[in-house]
Amino acid sequence: MNLAYPKQKLQDWFTQQWAIFWGTKIDPAQYPWLIGPFGNLNGIGEDFINQLATKDNLVVQREMNSHGLIPSIEMLNLSENELSKLSRRVIDFYEKTANYNLKLSVKWNPFYKIFGALVNKLFSNRINQLNIPIENDKNIKSLKSELITLSDADSGKLKYTIWLRTSTASSKVMYSGIYGICKLPSGKTCIKAVFPLPNGNATIILNPSVGENGELILESSGNRIGDAGFYFLLKDSKGNYWTQFISSFRDRLTVNSVNDEIYAEQILTLWRQTVLKMTYKIEAKRPPVDNK
Repeated sequence: MNLAYPKQKLQDWFTQQWAIFWGTKIDPAQYPWLIGPFGNLNGIGEDFINQLATKDNLVVQREMNSHGLIPSIEMLNLSENELSKLSRRVIDFYEKTANYNLKLSVKWNPFYKIFGALVNKLFSNRINQLNIPIENDKNIKSLKSELITLSDADSGKLKYTIWLRTSTASSKVMYSGIYGICKLPSGKTCIKAVFPLPNGNATIILNPSVGENGELILESSGNRIGDAGFYFLLKDSKGNYWTQFISSFRDRLTVNSVNDEIYAEQILTLWRQTVLKMTYKIEAKRPPVDNK
């Protein structure tokens, strides 16, 4: 029987064992589109960034002005029609994310709110990762948004772009994710976000499309391994890799520009029921580009 790494917190061991039991053993060489950095056992948050840099001989650069989650929107391989419709302000946000501030409001489905509080208590507060506010709040609260790059110490080549979002009120890390682009086995180009967890990670692969009003729509709504969707990855006690694809959990992010302002709505669903809706107001730190 394959077992999770034993010398760790019981709740971490249990969730990893669950992923092994219901998941699929994989050869990482056959899944380059899915593989991403794993977290250590002693916490994530900002500590992970320095640990990853030391492990892979990388140089950490912070306060990266004008740096974006993706270097160019053209890397998403959208159709010419989609590119022509896509809001110029939304493009600017993804290509120059470091130039923007975020404000957030949340609304929980009351049925799932208890589950969110339990996750925070057992995992998020301890590992300083995925600290999503539990209380519904229509008042938009500020997030500290920072892009951090990790580059090869010898060649200077960029290896990772980390988007660190921290609550200004509590200083807790809401998201510490490694962002990039991957190509699925089907050939579809997607945005990939890797959130390190103890001895593993949660990876969300988002399929991009453009709506009729020029909004960018990112969806993790696949049905099987190889599709866009939500994945757990981990290594067991013998170093074998496992993944669990959670088809019932889906994420839809819509980013749009309205009256010269950028807004984003993120809806998380489980078994097609809304669990949580997060609304972001995205404000430029300097005057935005003069386009639609």
